Amino acid sequence: MIKTNVMRLLEHAHIPYRALEYDVDEDNLAGEYVASQIGMPPEQVFKTLVAKGDKTGVLVFCIPVALELDFKKAASVTGNKKIEMLHVKDLLATTGYIRGGCSPIGMKKKYSTYMDETAILFDEITVSAGVKGCQLCIPQEALVEYIDANICDIAK
Repeated sequence: MIKTNVMRLLEHAHIPYRALEYDVDEDNLAGEYVASQIGMPPEQVFKTLVAKGDKTGVLVFCIPVALELDFKKAASVTGNKKIEMLHVKDLLATTGYIRGGCSPIGMKKKYSTYMDETAILFDEITVSAGVKGCQLCIPQEALVEYIDANICDIAK
C-alpha cells in the first residue's frame, strides 16, 4: 500500500488511523459499494463533497455515503442563499483530489468544512485517504478537531 499525503498529515498530527483498502470499480463509485468492500456500515463511511456557495465560495461537506446533501440545510448553515456542487472538472484544481478520492484532509487550501451530525454517533468514521481504493478509519472527535469541522444537520 502506498502512503498518501493524508496519511502523512495524520501521522504528523499524531492522529491514529487504520487504512482500509478496497478494489476500485470505475463503473461503481457509489459509497455503498465502498462500505461493503471495507466491511463497514454505510452510516460510518463518509464521503467528501465540494460545493460553492453564492456568498462564501468553496465549501466542503462530509456526509454518510448512503445519504445526499440537503442543499437547503447546507445553504442555511453556511450563510448562503444557494449552493451548487463544484463541477467535477474543477475538483482537482480546487482541492488537489480527483472524484472518488476526495478527502477533507489536506486540500490545497483550508475551506470551511461541515460534517453531518450523524458522525457523533460513532467513535470512528472513515473518509477517503486521498486516492481511490483506500479509506481511513479515524477517531471521529480527532478528525473533527483536526479539520475544524462544523457539526450540523446537512444530509437527507
